[in-house]
Amino acid sequence: MDLRKLKTLIDLVSDSNVSELEITEAEGKVRIVKSSVAPLVMQQPAVTMVAASAAAPSAVAPAAEVAPAVQASHAVKSPMVGTFYRSASPGAKPFVEVGDAVKEGQTICIIEAMKILNEIEADKSGTVSKIMCENGQAVEYGQPLFLIV
Repeated sequence: MDLRKLKTLIDLVSDSNVSELEITEAEGKVRIVKSSVAPLVMQQPAVTMVAASAAAPSAVAPAAEVAPAVQASHAVKSPMVGTFYRSASPGAKPFVEVGDAVKEGQTICIIEAMKILNEIEADKSGTVSKIMCENGQAVEYGQPLFLIV
């Protein structure tokens, strides 16, 4: 593939909302994946809250109550872009339901990517507290699929 053409494709991907592009030509195949680094916006309010809590002790109580609830849940995230499925086949029973106990390594869903069915396993033992995706929904890399407590 021509270097100018490759540079143009890279520029198009970086300037658009497309996160991944794959092109196959007679000379070969090119795959361009845009990396996304999550901004640290979530940490800035916490720093501001700590500074404010020194001046106003009453502001500490609500923050202290919320923090343990957020930290107690573990999000199982999608390792790839694809389509989320809760069961092995359309009429089959889902792998897990809310309230089910899961063990580390247990299959909890399937993500179809490029016509390949990938079993996604729990990376922590616990209880499923929330299913974050609908069956058949497209998911992104790093998107939370389940919450486990």
